[in-house]
Amino acid sequence: MDVNDLRVAFTLFSMVIFLGIVSWAFSKRNKQSFDELGGLPLMDDQAAGAISSQGGRNE
Repeated sequence: MDVNDLRVAFTLFSMVIFLGIVSWAFSKRNKQSFDELGGLPLMDDQAAGAISSQGGRNE
């Protein structure tokens, strides 16, 4: 096994990880959650606090 085999293995590993992240990001299961979180900066503080599950400050 030489350096080129390691480069090929790392490239394939990186491609599998990338495709996994892309499939996770575009899955229909996560669409509703991502849509709610995408509109979060446009909401007022009270509505944002109701959706946020991280328990941030609500003053």
